[in-house]
Amino acid sequence: MSDLKTRPTDASVEAFIDAVDHPRRREDAHILLDLMRRVTGEKPVMWGPAIVGFGRYSYRYASGKEYDWPIVGFSPRKQNLSIYILIGFGECEDLLFRLGKHKTGKSCLYINKLADVDMDVLETLVRTTVAEMKRRYPD
Repeated sequence: MSDLKTRPTDASVEAFIDAVDHPRRREDAHILLDLMRRVTGEKPVMWGPAIVGFGRYSYRYASGKEYDWPIVGFSPRKQNLSIYILIGFGECEDLLFRLGKHKTGKSCLYINKLADVDMDVLETLVRTTVAEMKRRYPD
């Protein structure tokens, strides 16, 4: 396994979001920034060139290599908002059912626009993720 390229940087989160071309995606990114900042109580950090992350945990692979990753984060990608829900979705099926229009990957929630989802449910999903990640990976 090669070294992980997605690492924390000193780049400005605000400048990154302000540079998002699509106005609605940029506005949604500011909303997610506020939501995740409030829920986590953490300062946002750029991870690589395109991920806004909150908090940090260390994960050890079977190979023995250990990498840091944000507890929760998002990226305002060109095609959608990608929200990183690292606990997976098996424990969150009821929330996903109530969330609204979305797609999922292994640990990624894809939303076209925040207007498509119930923001209270999204906040609960983020809170659930943060609490579970802190339980799984205590400092």
